[in-house]
Amino acid sequence: MSGLFNGIFDSNMVSTIPVNQFMICMVTSILIGVMMAYTYMYKSRYTQSFVVTMALLPMVVCVVIMMVNGNIGAGVAVAGAFNLVRFRSVPGTAKEIAAIFIAMGAGLIVGMGYIGYAVLFTVIVCAVDLIYRQIGFGNGKNREVFKTVNITIPENIDYSDVFKDIFEKYTRDVKLAQVKTTNMGSLFRLTYQIEFKKDICEKEFIDNIRCRNGNLEITVSNQDTMVYEL
Repeated sequence: MSGLFNGIFDSNMVSTIPVNQFMICMVTSILIGVMMAYTYMYKSRYTQSFVVTMALLPMVVCVVIMMVNGNIGAGVAVAGAFNLVRFRSVPGTAKEIAAIFIAMGAGLIVGMGYIGYAVLFTVIVCAVDLIYRQIGFGNGKNREVFKTVNITIPENIDYSDVFKDIFEKYTRDVKLAQVKTTNMGSLFRLTYQIEFKKDICEKEFIDNIRCRNGNLEITVSNQDTMVYEL
């Protein structure tokens, strides 16, 4: 059984990682990832994909370091390979980036010749990922109340407090994230990060905004759908 986890490129000069030590490192990294994720979630805005990614990455990095420990050539190759992630042509979500790291980690283990560890790592990380998503880890009870609201207003309106009373009525927390001029400077496009109160009528909120902004464009979307959101 132990021979299953020997590297096919191993020689007398290379020592094999014992299975029990491999599992201890994996379990420890999982616990550390969960602890870091819960710490990040405390009194912070977050998305489920980012929290799950934070919980999984310590395990992936742990395996990568174990595989390249003492091998300078492999370490340099891994550094170059992981740097390619930031050259993706389309910005990705945290979930997509995590999938890339996991795939590269598994590929690295296979490339080092540890076929058994590659299979074991893939089974563990996939199982942990599915468990996190099945139990709703990082998905708070009321995460659906967090929205991104884009409001277009004429340039002659002072956007600093024009919607203040509406926000106080319908939201628990609001932050003006971006102000952008459009239509040759004749309009402002305001982007708010909003936490709605429980059991509010979103249509009623939009109707009140429409009366205030001259019935110009308004968009309301989940924060998870933003391409720049991790």
